[in-house]
Amino acid sequence: MTRRTTVHDLQSQKGSRKWLQLHVDNAEEAAAAVECGITILSCEPDHNLEAIRSAVPFAFLSVGMAHGAVSSQQEAIRLGFQMLKRGADSIYCSHSPFFIEAMAREGIPVTGHVGLVPNRATWTNFRAIGRTPEEALRVLRSVRDLENAGAAAIEVEVVPVRLADYITRNTPMITMGMGCGSACDTQYLFSSDVLGTHADHYPRHAKRYADFVALTAELQTKRVEAFRAFAADVASGAYPETKHQVDMDDAAFERFFTLAQSI
Repeated sequence: MTRRTTVHDLQSQKGSRKWLQLHVDNAEEAAAAVECGITILSCEPDHNLEAIRSAVPFAFLSVGMAHGAVSSQQEAIRLGFQMLKRGADSIYCSHSPFFIEAMAREGIPVTGHVGLVPNRATWTNFRAIGRTPEEALRVLRSVRDLENAGAAAIEVEVVPVRLADYITRNTPMITMGMGCGSACDTQYLFSSDVLGTHADHYPRHAKRYADFVALTAELQTKRVEAFRAFAADVASGAYPETKHQVDMDDAAFERFFTLAQSI
């Protein structure tokens, strides 16, 4: 594509294709991702944002609004517009629908978050979310709240595959799936997982394609090789494997499906 990817582009193709998505930390990683055909990216709103935007002028870039960065709707709107001006295409926001609705009313594309939301993990712990019918229904209600608030996309993190599939089939939002099998509109990983740059834990839903303990002059080549291997595995179905995802048992899903018809 010779122009920047838009929300309209993504939503008009929902259900007809799947996208690869990476969270990148710098311009070099962003350029390596796009070289491999990965054109949906996310990043932090730090000093690297402008360099990332410059390196990938046509990619769709979701930029994170730091949790707690705003305390009013007006602040959310102001910061959202500032981030768009810096190069964001969508604002990732783990705040409540109260803030998301304010930004969406002004035409700011917003990405919400359900399932395992790290900024809210004190209420859930770091685990799969939605394995019981009741908890799955709470996830679905959160999806509806974000949908009604006007969110354009939603990150769905570490929820059962069948729940992620139900959400994806029953919302107009683009679903960005991490640890949800192949159910969502995007297959989403952090570059640090793909490249093996984690210093501590390694998430269950991720797969390592390189080991960057020692940086070398061949760093960009290794990035491209790792991202290309990730893309090839997604295309062939080799990733994600069963060990990278969770699911509900049949009885739990059937109970959830019955409850879901009421909302």
